Amino acid sequence: MTTASVNIEQLRALVAGALEIEPEEVTDEAHFTDELDIDSLLMLEISTRVETTFGVPENTVVISGARTLAELHAVVVSKLVSETSAQPVIRPRPLRNPAARLFLFHHAGGSHLLYRGWAELFPQDWELCLLEAPGRGRLQSLPLIDDCDRLVDYFHTAIAPLLDRPFGFFGHSMGSLIAYQLTRRLHHGGVPLPDWLGVSAYGAPGGEASADDRSHLMSDDELRGWLRDVGGSQPQLLDDDAVWRTFAPVFRNDFKLLDTWTPPCASEPLPVPLSVFGGRRDKLIGEDRLLSWRPFTTHFRGLERYEGDHFYLMNHRRPLAAAITAAMRSAAA
Repeated sequence: MTTASVNIEQLRALVAGALEIEPEEVTDEAHFTDELDIDSLLMLEISTRVETTFGVPENTVVISGARTLAELHAVVVSKLVSETSAQPVIRPRPLRNPAARLFLFHHAGGSHLLYRGWAELFPQDWELCLLEAPGRGRLQSLPLIDDCDRLVDYFHTAIAPLLDRPFGFFGHSMGSLIAYQLTRRLHHGGVPLPDWLGVSAYGAPGGEASADDRSHLMSDDELRGWLRDVGGSQPQLLDDDAVWRTFAPVFRNDFKLLDTWTPPCASEPLPVPLSVFGGRRDKLIGEDRLLSWRPFTTHFRGLERYEGDHFYLMNHRRPLAAAITAAMRSAAA
């Protein structure tokens, strides 16, 4: 990984957003404390934004003692180089001989950080594998992929060596589509299938098209307004102009992937147990569309709904992890 993988202009925008000033006021060598008046609380806010955007460990910025933007850039680059190479599979708790692996696929506009902290909620002998699409977080040096089949190819290549023991897939929103298509790819290839497939906050292929099925073509104001209205993203990504400028290309890329994907003309039911999850107040995906997954599997394991909107899972991690564990164990029995 090179310094190009962490764009100093993105860091400049993040710092400027926290300070509510124009990015050009944050020069490379301006002293954070003396010239920009950044106190400890602001530095904590900047650290959080850097962690969210680039996927570095918590409190990286605070602990580093970086005094200028140039120093901060060097810290983030060195941290990412030491933490990981450009790999799309993040294993928070690597195990030499796990009893099972659970692969987690993130939403549109998101990253593996959706599942931060999940590993501790699952059995100790399970290995969680968080999938990261290119162009975000630790893979910012790689070009975005706006085609579903190509992203499935990318993930298939990455996880192939890890399918040597019982495994399951869980995807949220766009991640549901990727997990489903990857399961179909494995099925057609005659290779081992997941013991269980979980889809969350996403309707089955071939459902009724939404009036908003071209969201990637909306103007910035339209797209941000639509996302706020339907609860299609976390507010902190929409309310800050600097943060939005960082994430907007990723949102548009992922929505293009969803908007331009063509469901197969005829899909035979997968011989894989499938469970569906959703939020009771999700404006994007209602109960009917969630239940439309039933004919896509020979073993439909039902629908579980939780209080909340499209991102219900943020407030129900523990019960959701328990439900996933029970479903995967039951399917493998």
